Amino acid sequence: MEHWERLKPGGYCFVYDDELFPPGTDTFALSSLPKLRPGLRTVDLGCGTGLLGLLLMQRQPGLRVTGVDIQPQAIRLAERAAEENGLGGQMTFYAADLREVKTLFPTGSFDLAVCNPPYYPPRSGALAPSDTRRTARAEVACTLEDVCHAAAYLLRWGGRLCLVHKPERLTDLLEAMRSGAMEPKRLRFVQVRADRAPSLVLAEGCRGGKPGLTVEAPLILQYPDGSPTAELDAIYFRQQEDLP
Repeated sequence: MEHWERLKPGGYCFVYDDELFPPGTDTFALSSLPKLRPGLRTVDLGCGTGLLGLLLMQRQPGLRVTGVDIQPQAIRLAERAAEENGLGGQMTFYAADLREVKTLFPTGSFDLAVCNPPYYPPRSGALAPSDTRRTARAEVACTLEDVCHAAAYLLRWGGRLCLVHKPERLTDLLEAMRSGAMEPKRLRFVQVRADRAPSLVLAEGCRGGKPGLTVEAPLILQYPDGSPTAELDAIYFRQQEDLP
């Protein structure tokens, strides 16, 4: 079943389907990491139904976003959302395997790559019963290494890759970025509350960057009483945005 919602009153609308992986806090948190400017050529690897691209464009309308996803049904919804928002000229989607991006684009075609990748190795636990959810959750169609190598090919020299992952796989993440010629430059942990262990990690790498990693202050989602923090409200467009 399809669901249509707006990011904020008068803002862009996005779509998701119960048969596909649902939108979550990780996608919204990731949208806060990139430093955006008008004209930035952006590629979303594993774009799903296009929510992350819409979040970025809600923050910076001057972007051009290209989405790639292996699931045709997700791409069809992403294209519908782009048309619904009048963004057909700024958003382009490809139903394709990100491991084959060399057949789609010349190297260095983009300034920014973003990705909310599968978190779990295929043999790390029970797999989702449906193919679509299994592909989104587990590394059955692509690995961290695949994502980083695709980003390194697609990005210009000095281009940035921003992604979200689980803290328990931080070592794997950093190794994959370096082996894929994406030097880790920024990390930001996401915590539900200040006294909780991180539940997510946001990471930025630079193609051809020099060694040197900055660990930023964590993104805290809730105050001690359980209410959302001002930064989380800004990420969800529930108040005037105050993001980098």
